[in-house]
Amino acid sequence: MAATASIRPFSPEEAREILDHLQHPAVFLNMARGWPVMRWTAEHLSGCLGGRLIRFRLGRKEATNAPLFETQCSYIEATVAQFLRWSRRQTDVGPFAQYPHTEYWAYADYKYITVLFDDKPSMFEDVKWSEFGFEGRNGEESTLWISTEGANTPCHLDTYGCNLVLQVQGRKRWHLFPPEDTAKLYPTRIPYEESSVFSQVDVLHPDRSKFPGFQGARAHVVTLEPGQVLYVPRHWWHYVESIDAITVSVNSWIELEVDDAARVSEAVTKTVVCAMKSAQSEDNTDTWLNPTEEEKPSHSKNMQYLNLAVMASAQRKGDRKASQDPRDTQPVKRDSCGQIKQRGDGVKVPDAFSVPFGQHLLPVRCQEEEPRKAISSQDCSGRAGGKHTHGADLTRYSSCDCVTADHGTSEQQAEPNQRSGPSLITTNDLLDCLVHPDIISRVTELLLERHRGGHLYSPPAVD
Repeated sequence: MAATASIRPFSPEEAREILDHLQHPAVFLNMARGWPVMRWTAEHLSGCLGGRLIRFRLGRKEATNAPLFETQCSYIEATVAQFLRWSRRQTDVGPFAQYPHTEYWAYADYKYITVLFDDKPSMFEDVKWSEFGFEGRNGEESTLWISTEGANTPCHLDTYGCNLVLQVQGRKRWHLFPPEDTAKLYPTRIPYEESSVFSQVDVLHPDRSKFPGFQGARAHVVTLEPGQVLYVPRHWWHYVESIDAITVSVNSWIELEVDDAARVSEAVTKTVVCAMKSAQSEDNTDTWLNPTEEEKPSHSKNMQYLNLAVMASAQRKGDRKASQDPRDTQPVKRDSCGQIKQRGDGVKVPDAFSVPFGQHLLPVRCQEEEPRKAISSQDCSGRAGGKHTHGADLTRYSSCDCVTADHGTSEQQAEPNQRSGPSLITTNDLLDCLVHPDIISRVTELLLERHRGGHLYSPPAVD
């Protein structure tokens, strides 16, 4: 699969086939060459947006042993020009004046490009996800992220789809964990945000006495450089931090067939969380709805959406089954590099495709596989790392093969808490159990089975 006369190493068809086979995160190094979006520096965007106000999230730079959730941040409306002046410690910074640059970072996150540039639709064409094999996909299905050094997104997984992320300006470091490590990341739905399951662990400064299981989490760390595209597979946990003075990223979440069932799971979760957190209780006074959620829907509306999600999932499953070729077989299993796994006798299962890792495509490996420092995609590509090489503290994570050791460590570290006596169970404790991904997955299966048996009603139209 060699590069042709085109400046890109893979054709859209080749790139799509690679994505269809990747099971672990990977970095495409040269696919965004020539994309007009690479001109979208913060300075350029300031000129395009002019005096338009956008919302910035501000967080303190102080280190703690707990994640800084979006419910704990401050928010202001400001222009990108004011943001840039503030980042350079200049004057005329508008509402940023209340937040010293030495104490705060700023993040304009989750900005839908269609909303930001609704008066400049031609800019949508600057983003060319179609070159990854998604025909017609551009900035219209993308979001923009602008931040200062230290800005971060709490560790979470996205319940829908997979993710393509283009780094435009500056660098971001990604800490990724496989879906199999979900229990070790202590999932929670508080704060609640549709399609996001948060981790209770501060992955950079974990409280090991409170979250001993995190000792066994398998970190995959990569520093994403300008012009590179990171592929994040479905349900991979990720914590993202900006490590340069100004960073700009563009991403797009790609829909998958399995999202049909995931939408049922999200509808169940939303119904349960809203019902319980809306109840009057002495321990139910926290800010539980993420600022990204516009409103708290009524229980009636949540139930309507749940029934619609169940029926839509069942309908699409029936449509796919009716059109499926009976000769289709299950995909072969692949290892951490996306290569075909061997049978017990050492013989590879036949398959015509092998993921072409090399100078244009790099796997993001488990950190223990690179024992001296975190993986930098720039270093791996053969270019000099120099001052751009940023190592990570490997003592934060354990070996990739540490399941047995993890159990021993967990028991030993849990003893002090056990000796101090049990604490009262709170509403949030109960919710963490009721809407745990494993429980919700089973509830989703039961609801879909019940629907096939004809036990669900057709809801009235949602206003």
